[in-house]
Amino acid sequence: MKREILITSDGSTTINLPDLNEQYHSKNGSINESYHVFINSGLKLVTAEEVSILEIGFGTGLNCFITYLEAKRNINYVGVEAYPVTAEEVENMNFITVLKAEKESAVFDIMHAVSWEEKHQISDTFSLTKRKQFFEDIEDKDTFNLIYFDAFGARVQPQLWTVEIFRKMFDALKENGILVTYSAKGSVRRAMQEVGLTVERLPGPPGKREMLRATKITTKTNE
Repeated sequence: MKREILITSDGSTTINLPDLNEQYHSKNGSINESYHVFINSGLKLVTAEEVSILEIGFGTGLNCFITYLEAKRNINYVGVEAYPVTAEEVENMNFITVLKAEKESAVFDIMHAVSWEEKHQISDTFSLTKRKQFFEDIEDKDTFNLIYFDAFGARVQPQLWTVEIFRKMFDALKENGILVTYSAKGSVRRAMQEVGLTVERLPGPPGKREMLRATKITTKTNE
């Protein structure tokens, strides 16, 4: 399948799949989308001193790298990806320049260079585990404070946005854990609700009217 590098509206790159009319990050701004959906609507709401994050779709590593840049506490980051991007594609990403993060460029390279299926200490406060795994095979239980759900859209891969997948996400979250995604489809919201997640509609990133944030709340409190 043809793959090409595309410059998005905020000047940052993404990988475009023209045969599917699908991109790894929004054409309306890769970096803007990452900050809006995953950092501002997700990471900044987690109050734990040590944060365990599961990313569904490690892809270009953008969300992981921005999380590293923005983290003010200990982060244990797990990125799941069935089809890793190529080294050439990583080299063609311009995130370092657009983020003005030249001092941390080696970290971005290390994130892609480290081996899969092993935990790596990227810095004193940031660890990364990359798992080459189909999303259907995730079996984590009560592990993560936060999930970045950044799979290809339901139009292209509807099997990744089902009740079965979101039940796995529910199981993987700790109590009061949060899942954020750029999607706002009604079918996605209903699948999340069916497995017991409490779902909010939020203003979306540039180019999208809404996005979704879901929380795992199972403990009943006495009124």
